[in-house]
Formats: sequence, C-alpha cells, structure tokens
Amino acid sequence: MTYRLSLPCPAAVAFDWHEREGAFERLSPPWRNVRVTGRSGGIRDGARVTLGLGAPLGTWRLEHHDYVAGREFHDRQIAGPFAAYAHAHRFHDSPTGSVLEDTIEWRLPGGALGALGDPLVRDEFARLFAWRHAVTLADLERESARTGGPLTVGVTGASGFLGTQLCAALTTQGHRVVRFVRGAHARAGEVAWDPARGRLDAAALAGLDAIVHLAGAGIADAPWTPARKQELLESRVASTALLARHLAEGAGPRVLVSTSAVGWYGDRGDDPLDESSSPGRGFLAEMARRWEDAAAAASRAGVRVVHPRIGIVLWPSGGALTPLGRAMRLGAGGPLGSGRAWWSWVGLHDLLDMLLFAIEQPALSGPFNAVAPEPARQKDLARALGRALARPSWLPAPAFALRALLGREKADEMLLSSQRVRPAVLERAGFRWREPALEPLLERLYGVPRARATA
Repeated sequence: MTYRLSLPCPAAVAFDWHEREGAFERLSPPWRNVRVTGRSGGIRDGARVTLGLGAPLGTWRLEHHDYVAGREFHDRQIAGPFAAYAHAHRFHDSPTGSVLEDTIEWRLPGGALGALGDPLVRDEFARLFAWRHAVTLADLERESARTGGPLTVGVTGASGFLGTQLCAALTTQGHRVVRFVRGAHARAGEVAWDPARGRLDAAALAGLDAIVHLAGAGIADAPWTPARKQELLESRVASTALLARHLAEGAGPRVLVSTSAVGWYGDRGDDPLDESSSPGRGFLAEMARRWEDAAAAASRAGVRVVHPRIGIVLWPSGGALTPLGRAMRLGAGGPLGSGRAWWSWVGLHDLLDMLLFAIEQPALSGPFNAVAPEPARQKDLARALGRALARPSWLPAPAFALRALLGREKADEMLLSSQRVRPAVLERAGFRWREPALEPLLERLYGVPRARATA
C-alpha cells in the first residue's frame, strides 16, 4: 500500500524534517500509546529503534536501511507483531514542491488464517497515515512561513508531558533545545539548576535565544493538603523568580516564555473573559497570579516576558483526556456536576504552536490566553468525547461525589469551576489555529474513520 502527500517545499527540505530529532514523536498517533524504549543512529543504515506498543502487541524492533540523503530511507521489522514488515519513505520533487510516498508491505503471522486480519490492518494504516501526513504538512507549512533562522531554546520541565512534546516540536522546526536539569549532574549541553535552593548555572544561559519555563509540580498528582498546596505554589514561584533574577542581571536571553493557566480567572460562571479581565479568587487563581508576578524582575529589566495562560490541554495520552477517556470507555464519562461549567480547552499541537509563536513574535508580551477560539460547556465536551470513542456520555458524576473523592477545594477548582475564556491577544496577533473546533479535533485525536465521523 502506498500513501502520497503533496508538500509545499523541496524534497530535500521534507527529508531533512524527517531526519531531525523529535520527528518520530511528532508522527506517533495519539490514540496509540507508543513509547520509544531504545534508539540508535537516527534513520541511517543500521540505525535501530525499539518501540513499546503495550499489551497485547508488546515490543516492536525496527532497523533502517537503504538510506539516500534527501531522497529515501527504509525500515524493516527485526522482531514484533508482524510475520514480515517493511516501510519505504520516498521523497520526489514536483512542480509545486515535492511528494512524499510511504509504501507499506506486511504479512501477518498465522498464514491464511492470519490474513483474515488484513482488513483491520489496512484500516489502521489508513488512520495512521492520515494523521502522519496532516502533521507533516502543517509542520512544514509552519517552517516555510517562518522568517527567522534557527534558535537555541532553553526548556525547563523538559521531561514532563508538555516539555517532551515541546522539545520534539522545537527540534523538528530546526531549533536547538537546551534542557534544564535539576541537581548537579547536567550533561554537556544541559543547564544545571536547583530552584528550591536558588541555584542556577547562569553561565550556561549565555548561548540561549529564549527560555520556555514549564517546570512545576503536577496540579492533579496528589491530594491538596496544606503541604502539597505549598509545594505547588513554591515549585512555580521560586523557579520563576530564580530565572527572572538572573535574566534581569543580564545573563542569557532577552525572551522568557513563562507559562501560567486560565485558573488565573477563578470561577466566573458564564462571564465572557479575555486578557483584560480582572483576576479571580481561589487557590489556583492566587497561585497563577503569584506565578506571573514572580517574573516581574525580568520584565522591568527589559526582558520580553510572555505568560501563556494555558487552558485544558486535549491529548489522549496526557492532560485531561487521559482520565476522561478512561472513564468514558468504562461508561462513566458523562457530565461533571451540572455539566454547565465552561471549559476553555486547547489542542496540544495548537498549544505547541502558541509557545513557538510566543518565542518568535517580538511584539508579543505579557499574558495571552492559550486556548481555542470557542470554549465548550463541560457536558458538550463529554458528549463530543463520547461520540469520538463511540461510548455513552449521559451518566453524570454528581458534584458531591467528586468532592468526596478529591476534596471540596480540589474538585471545585479543577473540575467544577467555569472559565469562558477568549484568546483575544492571539486573535489580534494573527495566530492561526490548526484545530479550532472541538469535535473535529477529538475525531482526529482518536483516529475516527472519516466515514464514521461524517455519518
């Protein structure tokens, strides 16, 4: 089977994108929790990659061969779920740019009996390459539209869910990533720091063009005891203040993208909100306010400081969709409380584009709402998720049950609060969303076949 994609750039440029670090992570389908458990040698002859596919498929080991710079590379199965598997990636110049051809050959184990599974495999490959080609096209269009050259970007929290994805987005766009590592054991090309003790290797900041600050303890990871709430607050405020202090003293870059959250607005019911709205009340609102204020020293010193106020990130294997999707598959994914709360959401790839946009746009500073143009009521998001997963979405989770499970404060602020947020700053700045509508996004994230999506 061969899948073709027309691209707006020369074949050599498209090939180069595939050879960069992070390309595999960008192309992995979100509905399959595929993990790279081993890798060596990129995509050149003899390079190998080991993938964890989860139960019941187990491990998949592939080897690259027949590499021709700028034109093609191939991979074949060494061990894994197929009796035989080969994938040829070919790139051809065309009058309008280039054409990518992905040719797949496979054989299932079990002979004639195993071949009965071929239609399922064909369907899965169709879903897979629809996803891969959409990501490839959008990423190469973005790179072609960029006016500046490659940058060197420091990333804190690089090993977390969002940090891992951001590093892949940066490297495939041709940028260099410098990871911040806690403790004194940073390797060459990394920055050692310890925010809790106020330690930072300031000399290592000198070569950076920008810093994206993502570090902070996980909001949903543990009960909100007084000690945990203090940890959540200090992990954000202390680390931001440490960066701001060194940047204000002239160390490192003149751009700091320091993340925040729409929790800044508090629980505001049906009130329409944008960046000019007043701050809200509650623990998350207070934390977000102090988080942003901690960067003030850098801003006063002339550093361009940007605060993306991130909404509910939609991605099946990280963020809010992980527990919501799990509950939906068990038939318990209906409205939370009344379901009338506004959830200001954002697709992961749009959020990554927003972070790159914040780095690259010199006129952008201060807070901006990192959300999709149209928020959704929680019950409507649940309904759209149920359709994407072909599961019922009517069974509610009463507010009292959520409060008993999580504690009143955590349940009220994380699940039941309402923020009807509009991305006014991004709209004025001309940002273009990949996924502005909720239902089409969820269909793509879960690989819903087009025929079912339009039925």
